[in-house]
Amino acid sequence: MSHTDDIEDSAAPLIEHLAELRTRLIRAVLAFIVGMVICFSFGGQILDFLLIPIENTMRDLGNPNPVMQYTAPQEYFFTLVRISMVGGLALAFPVIGYQLWRFVAPGLYKNEKNAFLPFLISSPALFLLGASFAHLVVVPLAMAFFLGFADLPSYFAALVGSGEAIDPNAVVQDKGIDIVFNGKVNETLDITLKMIVAFGLCFQLPVLLTLMGKAGLVSAEGLGNVRKYAVVGILLLAALVTPPDVITQLILFVVVYGLYEISIFLVGRVEKKREAKLRAEGYYDDEEMDDLAEQEDLNSDGK
Repeated sequence: MSHTDDIEDSAAPLIEHLAELRTRLIRAVLAFIVGMVICFSFGGQILDFLLIPIENTMRDLGNPNPVMQYTAPQEYFFTLVRISMVGGLALAFPVIGYQLWRFVAPGLYKNEKNAFLPFLISSPALFLLGASFAHLVVVPLAMAFFLGFADLPSYFAALVGSGEAIDPNAVVQDKGIDIVFNGKVNETLDITLKMIVAFGLCFQLPVLLTLMGKAGLVSAEGLGNVRKYAVVGILLLAALVTPPDVITQLILFVVVYGLYEISIFLVGRVEKKREAKLRAEGYYDDEEMDDLAEQEDLNSDGK
């Protein structure tokens, strides 16, 4: 066989993989577009749902008729587009994940398939859990914190609970200026979406670290040893992805640190299962592993 034939034989599988990748990408993109169109069709209802925290906060602060505004002709349209993109990605994730699975599965061993598939299923569930926690708990607290600094307009304070129609011009003040909140739809939605995505991604921490543990890239002992650095990193993350108020930053820190401790536990279980399997197959050397553990202890003491 000539050198040219070798090149042609090696190029054929590559072309097949590229063709397979193109097919999977096209199907994933089509699923995203379909999901985006579906979400855009219900964009107004989704927007109302996302604005529930600030609506409830404004009502609690004495505004019986909450109003949001937009100041550019195209602003509301592009707000719905942003919602549709995020919602379309969420709806299409099962299809995208399935296409990813079909692309990588042929190259995996049976035990690798059994290890990878549960994480492919748990990842969207954890993202949904984190997003729900953000929308139901964190965003309302953030809105209450920021809007709580504003004084109630005098006509709201006078008429709330009375059942009367509100006419701002009917109440005359001798002095002072009412400072009211005129919220913009896109700016308020920006805070909400950032929090939802941030918490959804943070809830992926157990999935990521457990996968790394299965691959042998991290260990439970190693994660425990760098716990103090993880605390600093989580504090920085909380400061970057949350609004500048202590309450939401503290909530994010507590949640992510709790997920980090859960990850250490899960990685420890993975290691115990791997050790039990190696013992059963006769590949686990107790003396060698004890020597490695002692060496790691000496290294940590030396540091």
